[in-house]
Amino acid sequence: MSSAETHTGKCFCGSVEFSVTGQPVAMGYCHCNSCRHWSGAPVNGFTLWPPSALTILKGAENIATYSRSGRSLRRWCTACGGHLFSELPAWNLVDVYAPLIRSLKFEPAVHVHYQETVHPMKDSLPKLKDLPEELGGSGDLLPD
Repeated sequence: MSSAETHTGKCFCGSVEFSVTGQPVAMGYCHCNSCRHWSGAPVNGFTLWPPSALTILKGAENIATYSRSGRSLRRWCTACGGHLFSELPAWNLVDVYAPLIRSLKFEPAVHVHYQETVHPMKDSLPKLKDLPEELGGSGDLLPD
């Protein structure tokens, strides 16, 4: 993907539309209890972007926020309840949920919070116990 490439996405009902421009900082799978509970899925496909890469194109008035811990601001559509993205202020990143960006080729590079997995995946990607050291984790790898 070129650095100037733009991808669009939308919530389930289409009331909220957004774009992301450039390249994601990282892509991977999160296995933490919080992401699983929020998404209703056994694993969350994430794409991390600088906040400046995300633009709301339509329906900003339909975006609500939930924050349980203060570490992430989870954004969702008030019309359909569809999850959109999570702002991660401590890291200065935004996690735009991978399935919402259909034109982006999802190329996961890592599993995070793998110690909490309920869905083991044999894919040869690095499996971090928690997070990389630069994001405050141990950086410890678990076996595939």
